[in-house]
Amino acid sequence: MFAYVDPVTRANSSVALSPVWLVLVGIASVQLGASIAKSLFDEVSPTTIVWLRLVTSALVLLAVARPVLRGKTRQDWLVVLGYGASLGCMNWAIYQSFQRIPLGLAVTIEFVGPLTLAVLGSRRLRDLAWVGLAGLGVLLLGFERTDLDLVGVAYAVLAGAAWAAYILLSAATGARWRGLDGLAVASVVATLLLSPVALGRYGDQLADLHVIVIGALVGLLSSVVPYTCELIALRSIKPSTFSILMSLEPAAAALAAIVVLGELLAPVQWLAMACVVVASVGATRSGRTLAEPAPD
Repeated sequence: MFAYVDPVTRANSSVALSPVWLVLVGIASVQLGASIAKSLFDEVSPTTIVWLRLVTSALVLLAVARPVLRGKTRQDWLVVLGYGASLGCMNWAIYQSFQRIPLGLAVTIEFVGPLTLAVLGSRRLRDLAWVGLAGLGVLLLGFERTDLDLVGVAYAVLAGAAWAAYILLSAATGARWRGLDGLAVASVVATLLLSPVALGRYGDQLADLHVIVIGALVGLLSSVVPYTCELIALRSIKPSTFSILMSLEPAAAALAAIVVLGELLAPVQWLAMACVVVASVGATRSGRTLAEPAPD
């Protein structure tokens, strides 16, 4: 993502693995988890998988962070509640999109949200060119409309909007909650918001141990592993470099879908994805305000 919430420290630290490789491992883990999740959608609802993912990440983050809840103001809670809502909406919407359109295309469309935010954070008129390039990529997807479900596209757009809100709220959360406390609490909030649907309408699916195990695996791959990799990497890598690396998400999603799902894209769709990735890199290099981590 263009900004990561709650880095524990900005102090330089040595890591056994290059921070660049840590970020790439995190990206690969997220998309591998998404591909595994999609492989289950014929037998289980995306909502169930998202809920299991959120539960897993919330439990792990609570155990690691042990957030301090005392002494928090009303505004602190309002911020983290909004952060949790955006986190839950982002995950739920993108998984609904995964069910309907190819993984790589869903992530490409979703990326328009934070890309737009990065451009809006820049004061350079020339950065409008990045918006135009991303827009061209989205238009190119229209040339393959027979492969695209409009509801799936709409869910990807919603996920992108929620991602943009997540980025904005990450700054406020990082300013008010120490370390991983904000992310841990937000994960609990997201889980609780989705629980009525997951436990009510789809509660019978949670009786299957196979589903629970796969959901927990998705939670580890798509949340715990990337959060850990990104957190460690951000201690010794420039936020702008981190943001550029995260621009590879759409391509990583497409490759993971090919390997795990056999989900192939048309040449025009690859071109569309390339437009969005290049626009994202360009916008990130210019829009430095959004690339900076949140203050502690």
